[in-house]
Amino acid sequence: MQMELSVIIVNYNVTQLLEKCLQSLHRFIGNVAYEVIVIDNASPDTSWKELRNRFPQVHFISSATNIGFSKANNRAVTAAKGDFILLLNPDTELEGYYMQELLSFARKRTDFGCLGVRMHDAKGNYLPESKRDVPNMVNSFRKLYVFSGNKNSRSYYRNDIAEDTIAEVEILTGAFLLMNKEVYLQVGGLDERYFMYGEDIDLCYSVLQKGYRNWYYGKYSILHHKGQSTVKDIKYLQRFYGAMQLFIEKYYRKDKPLQYRVLRVGLMLRYALEKMKLKIKAV
Repeated sequence: MQMELSVIIVNYNVTQLLEKCLQSLHRFIGNVAYEVIVIDNASPDTSWKELRNRFPQVHFISSATNIGFSKANNRAVTAAKGDFILLLNPDTELEGYYMQELLSFARKRTDFGCLGVRMHDAKGNYLPESKRDVPNMVNSFRKLYVFSGNKNSRSYYRNDIAEDTIAEVEILTGAFLLMNKEVYLQVGGLDERYFMYGEDIDLCYSVLQKGYRNWYYGKYSILHHKGQSTVKDIKYLQRFYGAMQLFIEKYYRKDKPLQYRVLRVGLMLRYALEKMKLKIKAV
């Protein structure tokens, strides 16, 4: 049988959540010819190795060093046999038998790029990063400096699109990202200059530039235990704001110089502010 789907999971220090994720795949993925590839990014907690016996059908890969989210995904994709790939965070859980429907939706569209679903946290709160816009001067300023606004307006988070609808969007999240493997390889996969953060924005934007269309499938949802392996320290700030800086350098510096200058200053100021907050908190 032709392999339809390769689920790619990059693990780092979240063994218990990874186990739940794998259980949800086993329970809900349904009548789909699929494989699961888990690559561990040199987790200090090696308890993930115990899962190899519990899930013998899963292909586990061990990285000798933490090579970052982008490189780890790209490495796993080289071993993938599916026509489609699903980049999936280890801190997520599927919640229904919808994978076949998502694949059918993707196959019907010759210009299919990426697809994401509705995400909520453990308390049931909707996660607005489920559907986003391409960063620009206006929405980036609002995201960086304005913490509230019209919930139904178009901004960095596509609040103008209902949570439970199916609609075309620009940017989706790498926590659950379905793609045709050929398209993934055509755009070069995830840019490995992003160690963590921003790589999903870059990938979705690269797909759009190739003439493909990205879709938000709010009809279905996943549980996302957001940020369980993330420590909000100076290294986090450097990686997060460094990723945003890389994005505008790559796409805006040459073709959109005004946006580039405005966004660059905005990112620098916001980074300085967050760094100051960390110092004050440490006192």
